[in-house]
Amino acid sequence: MTDRLILASKSAARANVLRGSGIEFEQIVAGVDEEAIKAGLRAEGASPQKQAELLAETKAVKVSRGRREIVLGADQVLDLDGEAFDKPADLDAAREQLIMLRGRQHKLQTALVACIEGAPVWRHVAQPSLTMRNFSDGFLQDYLEREGMDLCSTVGGYKLEGRGAQLFDRIEGDFFSILGLPLLPLLAWLRDRNSIST
Repeated sequence: MTDRLILASKSAARANVLRGSGIEFEQIVAGVDEEAIKAGLRAEGASPQKQAELLAETKAVKVSRGRREIVLGADQVLDLDGEAFDKPADLDAAREQLIMLRGRQHKLQTALVACIEGAPVWRHVAQPSLTMRNFSDGFLQDYLEREGMDLCSTVGGYKLEGRGAQLFDRIEGDFFSILGLPLLPLLAWLRDRNSIST
C-alpha cells in the first residue's frame, strides 16, 4: 500500500468490513455533532441521500485537515419514500420503526467520501433497496427480545448479517453497502490510485 488510510468513524461494522478485506487502516472518531447537522439539513429540506453524503463529507473533512493520508468518512440514512430515519433511540422506537417498515420497501442511502488534507477527492453513494416481509407481531417481539439494544446501533433497527435477515423478502444491491460501507467501489478506486496492489 502506498497510501495510509484512516476511517473517520466509530462504527464497528464499517471497521469490520474494511478489516475483512485485508486493508490496513487507522480508526479515528470524527467527533462531529451529527444531530445538529442533520437537524439543519432537514430544516433545509435536504433529501436523505444529500444528508448521508454531507455527513460523510463533514466527518472526512474534519479528520483529514492537516493530514496527507486518505481519510474515509461514511454515513447511512434510511430512506422510506423520501423520509429520513436514524438509529432508533431505544427498543420501543425500534419496534415502531420495524412496524412502519413491515411489508414495505425502503432504501439505505450509504455515502462514502474520501478526503486528503481537508478536501474531498472521491465520493460514492450506494442505494441498496430492501423489502421487508409481513412478519407477525410474535416474531417481532421475539426478535426484539433476542437482539436487544444492539438493534439501536443501526439505522434500520435490524442487523442483516444476523437474525435480521429473517425480516426480509427481497434485497437489491451490495451487501457491504447495507452494512454501511460501499467496499467494492472503494477498492476499485484505491487500485486506480495504486494505493493497494492490483
